[in-house]
Amino acid sequence: MKFLHLRLYKAIFLLFLVIFIGVFGYMNLSGFTFTESLYMTIITITTVGFGVLHPLNDTEKLFTIFLILLSIGVYGYVVSVITEYIVEGHIFKQLKLKKVQQKIQKLANHTIICGYGRNGRQSAIKLITFNEPFIVIEKDPILIAELDKNGILFVEGDATDDKILLLGAIQKAKNLITALPSDADNLFVVLSARQLNKSLKIVSRASLETSSSKLKIAGADNVIMPDKLGGDHMAALLVSPDLIEFVDKLNIEGDCSTNLKEIAVNDLPADYKNKTILDINIRRKTGCSVIGFKTAQNEYVINPEADTVLEANSHLILLGRPEQIQKLHELF
Repeated sequence: MKFLHLRLYKAIFLLFLVIFIGVFGYMNLSGFTFTESLYMTIITITTVGFGVLHPLNDTEKLFTIFLILLSIGVYGYVVSVITEYIVEGHIFKQLKLKKVQQKIQKLANHTIICGYGRNGRQSAIKLITFNEPFIVIEKDPILIAELDKNGILFVEGDATDDKILLLGAIQKAKNLITALPSDADNLFVVLSARQLNKSLKIVSRASLETSSSKLKIAGADNVIMPDKLGGDHMAALLVSPDLIEFVDKLNIEGDCSTNLKEIAVNDLPADYKNKTILDINIRRKTGCSVIGFKTAQNEYVINPEADTVLEANSHLILLGRPEQIQKLHELF
């Protein structure tokens, strides 16, 4: 596509060059004004057959012949490039990309996924399940075609480029997941993203242990090592298989993978705040059980006491069946 753009620019340049040569030639050989020279040039290169301004001498005739031959070659090149541009759908593709970009710029509090490989794709599936707005930044044409086919908003380009991140409306984004295959690229994205949006929550993929600490220093809130998690998971299936399979089902069982739900206390109705877990009695109202509590100081409490106070900036973690989670959604 970039090569075709260069050919199109080249064709336009050659067309204007022919017009310039014609105008310059007629002004110097025939003494025409600029307007008269432009007129003669246009009727010559387009061969429309309009009359000349005065009978041409031999020098002017030779120049006219040269201009016609030159314009035929350039005209043929221009037509071929424009035809190729239209046939390959680049004009329509550009219009479509413009519409996609307009949709992206309207987003706010969305998630940006950098890289649509295995980890990026899994992240996208999870966000779709939870109906969370997101876009994908990817440069592989094959993956771009897949994103387009699936109706997923995307920005085509290198995520390590600040301009591409800005096209993803990173200033208004809430989260960023960088799942590029290279730790160096992920580090670069984290550094750039943190500079562009100080409040952004960043989760990064890492392959090497040594990269994890560097990514956190660069600004990543969380660093995930898929290979390490996969190995731990396989070993855990041997040591405590029933427990691991049960935990897995909390996230993937059924059509609705919302067996676990996190609720920010700040998002609860005003009369729920500064009450205890016992006071709000979510278990009786929805069937969901409070299995975790995150304090305002980012400390996690497993199976919190009933007298735990729901202070500002804290979070509740609840467990329930899909229908119970649905009741929870309806309640709040």
